[in-house]
Amino acid sequence: MSTRGKKQGHGYGDKRRGPRLQKVLADAGVASRRACESLIESGMVTVNGEVVDTLPAWVDPEADRIVAEGRVVGKSRRNIYVMLFKPRGTVSTNSDPEGRCRAIDLVQHPSRPRLYPVGRLDVESSGLLLLTNDGELANRLTHPRYGVHKGYQVTVGGRLSDEDVERLEEGIFLSDKRSGGASRTKKSKLDIIKRDRDRTLLYMELREGRNRQIRRMMAQFGFPVKKLRRVRMGPLALKGLAPGEWRELASAELSSLRRAAYRIRDKAVFKQP
Repeated sequence: MSTRGKKQGHGYGDKRRGPRLQKVLADAGVASRRACESLIESGMVTVNGEVVDTLPAWVDPEADRIVAEGRVVGKSRRNIYVMLFKPRGTVSTNSDPEGRCRAIDLVQHPSRPRLYPVGRLDVESSGLLLLTNDGELANRLTHPRYGVHKGYQVTVGGRLSDEDVERLEEGIFLSDKRSGGASRTKKSKLDIIKRDRDRTLLYMELREGRNRQIRRMMAQFGFPVKKLRRVRMGPLALKGLAPGEWRELASAELSSLRRAAYRIRDKAVFKQP
């Protein structure tokens, strides 16, 4: 039986204190908001040592010590989404035994969140690198099953023919460390931007992210990669940044990126915050 509307027996009835208690619990991952309401009404939640078992109740998540079922509830975490123009010579990994400059070293975010790079971009390559603490979105952007493409501007030595383009687009066999054998790459998209006798500039779009995939594919055809820059991740385009600079995603960029990651068939899983 709901206790909402009954006389409150606690000191958290002032809505000026902050958000509702059940929202704070749900945002911290305790349970769904409705389940959190039931938890409160069953007397399983305390705020600063006081049992809060009637609703509504408002709390200050930054100042109040909230305990649910004997466990201290941590402060809700704000997800951060950063676009970095990774320069050449910077490693994407957060741990580098050689002590080289890491991508996260270039992002001096005021809230000092623990960010992780989304996907690989090797040390010799530059361009768009997304960093976030949103693990679910990061997984959907990188896992091949979700098909979020990544776009690259590539300069190779030599003249790439139309026949070479067709063969690369259809997929070629590359060694796979995980299986110990070789497997065909997924179909990709290639557009020639400019080519002459000694050099070809192209745009290449992949829907998977094998280690140094573009460099290995081009090497099989005898075209060494001279320059590689990631310029797109799904609908997200590299713009407004110089090498080494970063910025948070605009709300429109984040919305379009989420739509790409949480496709129509998965829309029941995705809820806007």
